[in-house]
Amino acid sequence: MADAVSIFMSIGLSEQKAKETLKNEALTSTLKKAIEQAQGLLGSASVDKTAGTLLYNMVTRLKDTNRLSFLTEYIITQKITSELQLSAALDFLKSHPQENLDRLEFETACGVGVVVTPEQIEDAVRTLHSLRLLWCENRFGLCSSGEARTALKWADGKIVKNEVDMQVLHLLGPKTEADLEKKPKAAKPKAAEKDVKIEQVSVENGEANTEGKSLMEQLRGEALKFHKPGENYKTEGYVVTPNTMNLLKKHLEETGGQVRTRFPPEPNGILHIGHAKAINFNFGFAKANNGICFLRYDDTNPEKEEEKYFTAIREMVEWLGYKPYAVTHASDNFQLLYDLAVDLIRRGHAYVCHQRGEELKGHNVPPSPWRERPVEESLILFDRMRKGMFAEGEVTLRMKMVMEDGKMDPVAYRIKYTPHHRTGDTCSDTCGYIYQIRSVFLSKLYSWHITLL
Repeated sequence: MADAVSIFMSIGLSEQKAKETLKNEALTSTLKKAIEQAQGLLGSASVDKTAGTLLYNMVTRLKDTNRLSFLTEYIITQKITSELQLSAALDFLKSHPQENLDRLEFETACGVGVVVTPEQIEDAVRTLHSLRLLWCENRFGLCSSGEARTALKWADGKIVKNEVDMQVLHLLGPKTEADLEKKPKAAKPKAAEKDVKIEQVSVENGEANTEGKSLMEQLRGEALKFHKPGENYKTEGYVVTPNTMNLLKKHLEETGGQVRTRFPPEPNGILHIGHAKAINFNFGFAKANNGICFLRYDDTNPEKEEEKYFTAIREMVEWLGYKPYAVTHASDNFQLLYDLAVDLIRRGHAYVCHQRGEELKGHNVPPSPWRERPVEESLILFDRMRKGMFAEGEVTLRMKMVMEDGKMDPVAYRIKYTPHHRTGDTCSDTCGYIYQIRSVFLSKLYSWHITLL
């Protein structure tokens, strides 16, 4: 393991990212092959960080591993040098599955050898400014960096932005106070008095009273309306089954009546100001009741997740003054969720369905022709789903139930091919692609009173 971590770090991965990669055997194996091929092309030279990043991104997104050597060569020989070119290359290979590719066509599609000079950037931006001045679609009537990048597809984005900014400054001069002044927004219809004022809810003699207070005070007041641990059944609309009280009793025995909350962000971007409310509410409510709050990463879409987001989210939570009781991941429960799905099939509460996504849209969908298929048949098909023997959208696992909104038999598992996954991968060792069964159980298992922090 130590050797593999060193190998991955040699191409620019952080130690944490390298160790995270090792959790996925298929990704580890493919990345090692790419590094070996790269080192063979370079001889004694090492893989620089830019090429290393491209290699890693290529390996995680490449569907056809037979093209591994082909793309590695283009990256190491610096014919593909940017994420934009790599994305174009992957798209081309996906749409051209044939073995013998037209290299000239491929290189044209990926911008190989295209050099955009500073003079060309300057001329293109000036032309765009001239065209935009004919009709003012933005405040200054000049082109934006995004427009310029679109027109100069293979140019360096930073150079393009600098040129746009410089020409705007030359044409208009520095922004004045009037330019920086915010324009007044159009007046909106007055809302009802109760909606205008931020209110605090307090409880006096069993009655709820309100008065204008801060947002945090308002949240604390609203929290007073929450049910106590173990009194979930008092919530409006809560579904009570013959086993509900027994399960709630077991829950109280496990938690000792402690308040437990979670903040479950998706690690696919930096948190924005709106997340502060959720953070303060979840951590604040637990703290106010001597409870605990988990930071639970909802890492179910690895194509958009990056290590920097995991780190930044935790730093922001701590910056707001909170310390998670524990850090967990949705993917930590993938095997448990899979086992629960198998159990539901065996109990006759779930089945494999072949209806397409477009047939399942809306609420009045026709009943599935496969709803009463034999349990053993569904078990075999679900195992084949796990092993990657169906295409995306071809089959789903559906639960036999009616949602509160009236929708019947919601989809619990669907097929999703992904380049890699953090943990909990359920693919077979012989699977051609890393294969993930995307679970939506985390919102649906509520009906079985299962809580996954």
